[in-house]
Amino acid sequence: MNPAVGILAVQGDVEAHARALRAVGAAPRRVLRAAELADCAALVLPGGESTTIAMGMERLGLWAPLRHFARKGRPIFGTCAGAILLARQSRNAPVPTLGLLAADALRNAYGSQVDSFAAPVDAGAHCGLAGLRCTFIRAPRLCELGAGVQVLARVDGWPVLVRQQNVLAATFHPELGGDSRVHALLMRLLLR
Repeated sequence: MNPAVGILAVQGDVEAHARALRAVGAAPRRVLRAAELADCAALVLPGGESTTIAMGMERLGLWAPLRHFARKGRPIFGTCAGAILLARQSRNAPVPTLGLLAADALRNAYGSQVDSFAAPVDAGAHCGLAGLRCTFIRAPRLCELGAGVQVLARVDGWPVLVRQQNVLAATFHPELGGDSRVHALLMRLLLR
């Protein structure tokens, strides 16, 4: 049976994440209520606008349930705005964060929407990610990484994919472009 992986459906390209998850053998589910987390083996926090997502999480009463979900050891994966929400704190027009990743997130570090770009990961990326093309849309940068944060991939020397125990964060949008290798990393966290 395919493991159920929730996707926080407040905002973002939920369907693109669902396609990537199905490609790696997961059964994706939309999550909008705390009770829906109980059936999920892992969770994705998609990109979008971090302020909007944070406000939606507040309205839906999801802050504490999401922290509890991750602290129970279940894998949680944040992309772009999701990475901001996982961070210890955000900078540049700060938003509340879950504090699950020992890193600071610099919001919109690469510029505005018109500054969006795609780039390959630097040579030497871990976990079979050589040649991965990363799409950055109003993307954050992760800095002040704690000792327990492992950098899995960089672009132009900046960490763009990191892991800390059961927390995985990407500053780009791995759901775009049809390459599901980053989602496969999430599935490997389920199997450990």
